[in-house]
Amino acid sequence: MGDSFSTASSFTVKGSEFRYWSLPQLGKQYDISRLPFSLKILLENLLRNENGVDVTRSDIEALCRWDPTAEPSTEIAFTPSRVVLQDFTGVPAVVDLAAMRDAMTALGGNANKINPLSPAELVIDHSVQVDSYGRPDSLDLNNRIEFQRNKERYSFLRWGQSAFSNFRVVPPNTGIVHQVNLEHLARVVFGTDGVAYPDTVVGTDSHTTMINGIGVLGWGVGGIEAEAAMLGQAITMLIPQVVGFKLTGRLPEGATATDLVLTIVQMLRKLGVVGKFVEFFGNGLDNLPLADRATIANMAPEYGATCGIFPVDEESLRYLALSGRSEEQVALVEAYMKAQGMFRTPEQPDAEYSAVLELDMGDVLPSLAGPKRPQDRVLLSEADGNFHHHMHEHHAARRQPLEAVRHRRAVITRRGGHDAARERPRAER
Repeated sequence: MGDSFSTASSFTVKGSEFRYWSLPQLGKQYDISRLPFSLKILLENLLRNENGVDVTRSDIEALCRWDPTAEPSTEIAFTPSRVVLQDFTGVPAVVDLAAMRDAMTALGGNANKINPLSPAELVIDHSVQVDSYGRPDSLDLNNRIEFQRNKERYSFLRWGQSAFSNFRVVPPNTGIVHQVNLEHLARVVFGTDGVAYPDTVVGTDSHTTMINGIGVLGWGVGGIEAEAAMLGQAITMLIPQVVGFKLTGRLPEGATATDLVLTIVQMLRKLGVVGKFVEFFGNGLDNLPLADRATIANMAPEYGATCGIFPVDEESLRYLALSGRSEEQVALVEAYMKAQGMFRTPEQPDAEYSAVLELDMGDVLPSLAGPKRPQDRVLLSEADGNFHHHMHEHHAARRQPLEAVRHRRAVITRRGGHDAARERPRAER
């Protein structure tokens, strides 16, 4: 790999030394302090993967000189650190890898050389059906039935887990893919073979963005793109615009994360953020637990952004410890992010953004919305009047065709003749 900017550095945490590509070192040559957190992750990705072909010096310079107000025009190659798969698209991906091994064998090559180059994790969710209920052993019984019902499928996945390196399977009845990704799979910072770098991910589900809540840059892709990423292929993308969403204050009593996210969705859809990154900042983050951050990040597909990311801070570290990450992993995340100048603190100056929205969370009120149209938010205090208003409109719309029929009958009756007799009630004929 190239290092034309001479940014390769090292740091030590808990007695272990790690190499990394230093953004502060690059900052001596370019003013990158104004870059949003999400673009600093992209910048490190380019520095680490610079090879003069896929990632060139000019690509890195273009990101260093990012113009927040310019329309995206510069194409870069982003290489995600890992891939997360749910079973609907993950199983076909493993089938493709197996087919590649068969092809390699047919050509006389070493089939064991066919492996994911990036860590790939397949989470089997939404699989266990309710065949048994109301018994103390129902959960265990349903699990057993699931394995019996799909024995061939699970045998194949078990083979894949043992045959491929960099590939593991999370069994059914563990949790939904996004929950497992957040609670167990996310590293936030990798420390592989003595090299430290940010955890970035693509997944075969649009709501992969939930992981943005813990500071991991990632989004949903199609199965073909996920397979390409598994095999080490970079994802081509334009350097995006980044919309900053400033949060201040704290949620009032009675308001929930759902009320907050519905308010945010409505504001972002009104602005228009399709194809853009959204990044949350502001001192309100001090009052926002990680579960609420994940809820907001999860809704990125609903407000139309590529991602909705939160920076790494003390709350991120608390969550990592709470969810069972090792002391060494938590220490690595903290040391790396601080070394890169990417660890959020209350006194940190704001980055530059393509546009900025601001919300005082103290102004958020309880509200509701339908599951398919979260942008059509209605305040709970106005729900009764809103319901009656729409019921009135509905009945009025149904009356209009009836009034038209009555008018047509009246016209025909006045004209007389056979048609008039046909239109009169049967009892009058």
